Amino acid sequence: MSAILRQINAVGWHRILVAFLFCWLVILLFTAFPMLGTHMTSVDTKTYERLNRALADLEALRKQNLELQEIFRDINVDSLKGDQKEAIENFQYRLTKAEHNYNKNQQLGYISPKEEPNSEYELLRRRIFSNTKEFWYFIHAGLLDIQKKAQDVAPDVGDSVRYLLSLGAEHKRSLLHDIGQLAEVDGYATWREKEANDLSELVQKRFHYLQNPADCKTAKKLICSLNKGCGYGCQLHHAVYCFMVAYGTKRTLIMKSKGWRYHKAGWDEIFKPISDNCVDPSGESVSNWPGNSDTQVVNLPIIDSLSPRPPFLPLAIPEDLSPRLTRLHGDPIVWWVGQILKYLLRPQPKTAAVIQETMTHMGFKRPIVGVHVRRTDKVGTEAAYHGIEEYMTAVEEYYKQLELKETVDKRRIYLATDDPKVIADAKSKYPQYEVLGDPTISKTAAISTRYSDSSLFGIINDIHMLSMSDYLVCTFSSQVSRR
Repeated sequence: MSAILRQINAVGWHRILVAFLFCWLVILLFTAFPMLGTHMTSVDTKTYERLNRALADLEALRKQNLELQEIFRDINVDSLKGDQKEAIENFQYRLTKAEHNYNKNQQLGYISPKEEPNSEYELLRRRIFSNTKEFWYFIHAGLLDIQKKAQDVAPDVGDSVRYLLSLGAEHKRSLLHDIGQLAEVDGYATWREKEANDLSELVQKRFHYLQNPADCKTAKKLICSLNKGCGYGCQLHHAVYCFMVAYGTKRTLIMKSKGWRYHKAGWDEIFKPISDNCVDPSGESVSNWPGNSDTQVVNLPIIDSLSPRPPFLPLAIPEDLSPRLTRLHGDPIVWWVGQILKYLLRPQPKTAAVIQETMTHMGFKRPIVGVHVRRTDKVGTEAAYHGIEEYMTAVEEYYKQLELKETVDKRRIYLATDDPKVIADAKSKYPQYEVLGDPTISKTAAISTRYSDSSLFGIINDIHMLSMSDYLVCTFSSQVSRR
C-alpha cells in the first residue's frame, strides 16, 4: 500500500485526477452515444430521405421539361392556328423560364420552402427595395443638375459627373438585383404565389356572390350609368368607382349601358354581363345617393358630384383583407383595382377572338415592355409633349436591370399610341428594338373616329397588351395609364 502511495506521489495527484476524469468521460460517452446516436440517426435519415426524394422529383421534372422543349422544337409553329400558336409559344416561354429557375436554384443550393413570413419582414424587404430606388432618383437628379450647370463653366466637371452617373447606375442595378434575390432565396416564394392566387380567388367569389343575389326582386341595388362624358379610360375608371361603392355598400351593381357612346348595344355585347341573374333596376323604394339602409335602389352620381363621399373610395381597401393584402403587395390599392377590372373586363368570345388574333398577328412575345404615348387632344391642354426618347430611356434601364437576372434574346416594346407617327419614329430611332404596334389602331383613336367599334376594339387591344407586358412606361396624363 505504501509502495502504491509513493508511486502516486511520484506521478502527481493532478495527473492521476486528469487521467481518471478522462476515463470517466470516455465511459460516459460510450454509454450514452448509442442512445443519442440512434435518435439522431433516425431523424437525420428521415430528413435525408425526404430531401433525396424531393431532389429526385425535381430532377425528373427537369428532364420532362427538356423532353417537352425538344418536342416543341419539332413542331411547325407557323402552321398552327392563331390560338394554338399563342398557347404553344406561351408554354414554351414558361418552360424556358422554369429551366432557368432550376439552373439558378442549382447554383444557389437547395432552398427549403417555409410556411409564411411575418408582415414586418415583407414590409421591410419591399421598403429596402423602394428606398434604394428613391435614393438613386435623388442622387441622379442632383448630379444631372450639377452637370447642366457645369457644362459651360467647367466642362471637366461635367465629364466627371457623367462618369459618376454611369458608374452609379451600375452600382444601383447591382444592389437592386441583390435585394430582388432575397425574395427568391428566403424560402417564401411558394407562399407568395399561393397567397396571391388564394386572395384573388376569394375576392372573385365575393364579387360573384354580390352580383348574383338569391332574389333580384328584393335585393338592394346601386344604379350606375356607364355613359360618363369622357373617353374609354375615364369610363373604365367610372365603372371601377361604381363597383367599389356597390361593394362598400353591399349592393348589387346595375350598370346601365344601352346607348353607350362606344357601342350602342351596350357593355354586355363586348364584355360578359356583371350579373347572371339581376339586371332589373326597379325596386320598391328608390332614392338618389346616399339614400339610407332601408332604401332598395340607390342612384349613384359621377364621382365629381358625389356627396357625401363614402370612406371606401381609393386609396381604401377592404378592412378584413388589409392584413393579408398589405403583407403580400406593396401597393394594395393597385391590386384591389386590378381585381375589380379582372371581374369587369371578362371578354365575350368575339372580343377574346379579336384580342387573340391581334396578339398572334403582331407576334406578341415576352419579355416585353409596354409603352403608352398619348398625344392628339391631350398635348397643349392637359399634358406636356414628351418625345419618344424620354420613354425609351426608362425602357433601356429596365432591360439593363433584367439582363443581370436572365438572358434576353431580343429587346421588345409594345407601343400603344393615338399618333401613328410615333410608331414609325420609334422604329427609325431604335432599330435594335423589336417595336410592336398597330398604326391602324392609332388612326382610329383620332377624335373624328374615336367613338366607333373599330376604335373600341383598338383601345381594348392596347390595354390588354399593356397589361400583359412585363413592365410599363407611361405618363399619368392619360387615364389609360392610370387604370
